[in-house]
Amino acid sequence: MSRESRTRPAGSERNLHEAYDTALLDLDGVVYAGGEAIEHAVDSLVTARDGGMHLAYVTNNALRTPRAVAEHLTELGVPAVPEEVVTSAQAVARLISEQVPQGARVLVIGGDGLRVALRERGLVPVESADEDPAAVVQGYGGPDLAWGRFAEASYAIARGVPWFASNTDLTIPSPRGIAPGNGAAVEVVRIATGAEPQVAGKPLPPMHRETILRTRAQRPLVVGDRLDTDIEGAFNGEVDSLLVLTGVTDGAALLAAGPRHRPTYVDADLRGLLTGQPEVVATTEGDWPGGAGWRCGAWVAGVQQDVLVLSLSATSDGGAVAGATALDGLRALCAAAWTHAGDGACTLESGKALGQLGL
Repeated sequence: MSRESRTRPAGSERNLHEAYDTALLDLDGVVYAGGEAIEHAVDSLVTARDGGMHLAYVTNNALRTPRAVAEHLTELGVPAVPEEVVTSAQAVARLISEQVPQGARVLVIGGDGLRVALRERGLVPVESADEDPAAVVQGYGGPDLAWGRFAEASYAIARGVPWFASNTDLTIPSPRGIAPGNGAAVEVVRIATGAEPQVAGKPLPPMHRETILRTRAQRPLVVGDRLDTDIEGAFNGEVDSLLVLTGVTDGAALLAAGPRHRPTYVDADLRGLLTGQPEVVATTEGDWPGGAGWRCGAWVAGVQQDVLVLSLSATSDGGAVAGATALDGLRALCAAAWTHAGDGACTLESGKALGQLGL
């Protein structure tokens, strides 16, 4: 099935960590949230690695260096080395290095991750618009980034200095909830200057290029929690993807997804790497009136009077509606919603159906 016409989550008879050689894993909302490991993440990654899968950690967060990320992962129980970490800071540094002279000064609005990545490319980080920078680069600088840094970027950009952004994620997960991300900070500078940055991070091609160059993956699987970065990035790179429901995306957003935001697979968390994926199949007359629905496991989903509806299959024994069974219901609903929407986004009412699944 082509990615352009995906109408349902795919199935896989093989465990995903055996079907793909490399997992390209997002971090925030997938492996950890606010610095703490997400439930089941560590054990799942260790098992996948022991089973022969290569693990690469691909993050739009430009704040920390690859070494700092690898050390944090190791502390959580996932052995990692800096070479297994790919950041949007590295992607944007390569992008800048292709457009300015070797040794050029670059005004940094962000954290150490950007500075280290720029130095690796032979560029010189500076702090002021008055230091004659050849470029401005903006990346997530943490919650304490001073407001004056945005003004410094604005001064340089107003003078005609080209502007680059590591990524434009509007939000970032934190232990207390969803916080503003680098995209929100980029909007501040955009409003002040009227300029548009060149962006490197997911879902755009510079990040995919950086990831493939560094990992040399042959059969990669993108694993993420965001439709507009992780899943769209996989779509743009023409590789398969696994959406996990441990971060930003909820059931309603998944059902409404347009073609570029529809993942290959859907699972609750990183345990999905260790299993196959159930098939979602068209229903028969016995399962659904007229047979125009979709079945996954015990659940059948379809559309009635512009509402997504869900019921237990006629072949079901009416077992417990929890855990993986709820995921089967969500997969069936995805098929009903995406088929109905075609090349657009689904706008059908889904609240009652999701409520049946506790989602």
